[in-house]
Amino acid sequence: MIKIARKLALSSLLYSFFLMFFTPLAFASDQNYKVVSADGVSLAVQESGAPEGIPIIFVHGLLGSHLSWSSQINDPQLAKNRLITFDLRGHGLSDQPEAIESYQNGRLWGDDLAAVIESVKTTSPQKPILVGWSLGGSVISSYLATYGDSHIAGVMYVGGVIELAAGQITPHPKTYSGMADEDLKTHLEAERHFIRLCFNTQPDTETFELLLANAATASFNMQKTVPSMNVDVVNGLGKLTKPFLLIYGAHDALVNPNASLKRVKELNSTSQSKIYENSGHSPFFEESTRFNNDIINFINNTMNKN
Repeated sequence: MIKIARKLALSSLLYSFFLMFFTPLAFASDQNYKVVSADGVSLAVQESGAPEGIPIIFVHGLLGSHLSWSSQINDPQLAKNRLITFDLRGHGLSDQPEAIESYQNGRLWGDDLAAVIESVKTTSPQKPILVGWSLGGSVISSYLATYGDSHIAGVMYVGGVIELAAGQITPHPKTYSGMADEDLKTHLEAERHFIRLCFNTQPDTETFELLLANAATASFNMQKTVPSMNVDVVNGLGKLTKPFLLIYGAHDALVNPNASLKRVKELNSTSQSKIYENSGHSPFFEESTRFNNDIINFINNTMNKN
């Protein structure tokens, strides 16, 4: 069954490459390269925008990839900055290790982000802004817990997962158990439902097909394991001293905004937040113009403080 899934993932990857050039989600990338994480996992990194601009590192969520950020990468105003995306371990064009520990240990995900930041440091004197969507928030927290915030300028979470804990995560037991099911039909139907849950306003058919094809390439072991990923938010967000903005959609069906914001305030009283009344779990996609303006304003405010 897993071999069949891998074949499907490969065909889906080719399909996604085809769709990239015939959909509004077309992704502009000036260069693509690899960085290697602490445990040897190879990560696919993409860059566009102005090489001399302020670095913005976008960290996608579960079942996403660098393609998740097309509305940001293709924005002319944001493109005045140095725009950096990468595929998380188990996703997109990055390595998909087999070992469960590779996905359960939050520090390893933080090491991945550290490898990308280190690569950016070698070519830019400016510290990056980190933007994390959904699970990408937990990746940033894991990075901060190990490495601190001395190498970054600020942090933005959008639909960010603070902790993989009851109350903060809206329960969808059938969907999550289906994503871990070895029956291929059950597995893919659960992925399809998960993507639907990411939006209050659903994307058009072509875009949804691309997102589903993208999800089908993600590691089965990763999907099965990530709900038990450990995240040290106390030493991560709790010790963050740089500007921190959280954005949630009022109709988020995957993360509970109120419970998440309450937990963040317990950890970091200096954090700021915004609620997008018309969005679900993906404000950066559903209200991309507003979100992109908020990134620009956040950068301007952050740079004025540094």
